[in-house]
Amino acid sequence: MTDKALKIGILGASGYTGAELVRLLVRHPGAEVTLLTADRHGGNPLGDVFPHLARLALPDLVRIEDADWDALDFVFCALPHATTQQVIAGLPETLKVCDLSADFRLRDIAVYEQWYGGRHQAPELQKEAVYGLTEIYRDAIADARLVANPGCYTTTSELPLVPLLAAGLISPSGIVIDAKSGVSGAGRSEKQANLHAEVSEGIQAYGIARHRHAPEIEQELTVAAGRPVTVTFTPHLVPMNRGILATTYVTLAGGADAEDLRVALAAQYDPEPFVHVLPAGVAPATRDVRGSNHCLIGVFADRVPGRAILLSVTDNLVKGAAGQAIQNMNVMCGLPETMGLEQEALFP
Repeated sequence: MTDKALKIGILGASGYTGAELVRLLVRHPGAEVTLLTADRHGGNPLGDVFPHLARLALPDLVRIEDADWDALDFVFCALPHATTQQVIAGLPETLKVCDLSADFRLRDIAVYEQWYGGRHQAPELQKEAVYGLTEIYRDAIADARLVANPGCYTTTSELPLVPLLAAGLISPSGIVIDAKSGVSGAGRSEKQANLHAEVSEGIQAYGIARHRHAPEIEQELTVAAGRPVTVTFTPHLVPMNRGILATTYVTLAGGADAEDLRVALAAQYDPEPFVHVLPAGVAPATRDVRGSNHCLIGVFADRVPGRAILLSVTDNLVKGAAGQAIQNMNVMCGLPETMGLEQEALFP
């Protein structure tokens, strides 16, 4: 554990995830934000982009090419997909990085190129990257220089499924994930589909059978199961700012029942500070985690014999993005894992 605050850079500070990193890091006793980049807003105060952060003592935004990398200890990269690889490849090799894009999440470069439609620009770095689902890969994260922070849907879906597949309590076949997310999950860019009048008073599915988080989920479930896993994953946009609810339907295996699943998940996560398995019959809600780094999991027996229903919730901007990234930074830098992440959920 370091005796002085880590000098932190946030690349892509003008997005929702960048703002959330700032909100959390300014109260982190082991971190000092010393670099903020946003190419379109270079030279301007962050308060011009996010008025709610205007009163903080923060450096002005700069363009990436004007960054002083030697003055940093750690970088969070919150840039759009496909723009991150070359940026990270150009950083000093001594600089630790947590990337919040999808550029290093998929271990198979061919799968990345298939789903993201372009050539991977840093294949050697991909071999080095560690997948950042903290509760599952903590030991590898502790020794990593580059961590690929998981997606928000993937974090919410994988946390209940990975231990159950690893224990052989559910079948790798026939997994259905029905997930709902708040609008901030789509990012801050100007899109007609994200306008208030387009989103409010309704719910809609999108990315049907082609959402980019599907191969990421399948990658991690395949590792857990020890055999190829293919899932049916359908995301939905709901008229709220934050939160993800994943309703996952599974087939029981090995003679297990729903209570066995709940007990196994509780045994896995009872020691964990941020993942909590609820008592039998209790369903989690997104309001229970809003603004926090927590994930809540509920387990129910399906009325169809031999099947069970898993419910999991996170805040997509915290445990699904910035919070988990800071959790990974803490592990990578030898800090207490919960440091800067002790906030409870905002309610109502």
